[in-house]
Amino acid sequence: MAETDMPDGPRPVPPEPPGPNECCESGCDPCVHDLYADALREYRAALSAWEKRRAGAAAPPRRDADPTDKT
Repeated sequence: MAETDMPDGPRPVPPEPPGPNECCESGCDPCVHDLYADALREYRAALSAWEKRRAGAAAPPRRDADPTDKT
C-alpha cells in the first residue's frame, strides 16, 4: 500500500528553514525566522497528530475480545 493511500494520510513534511541570505537583519515583523518558527510549530503538531492516528490504525485487536462470543 502506498503511503498516500494509507488511512492516516501521508506523513507531514517539515518546513524548509530560511536560507542564509533570506533575513535582512532589519527587524522585520514578522521576520522570516518568526515565520519559520510558526511553520515548525504547526509541523510538529501535525506530525504528532499523524503519529497518533497511525498508532491507532495499527493497533492490534484486543486479545481479550472473543470474535465468536455472541453474548
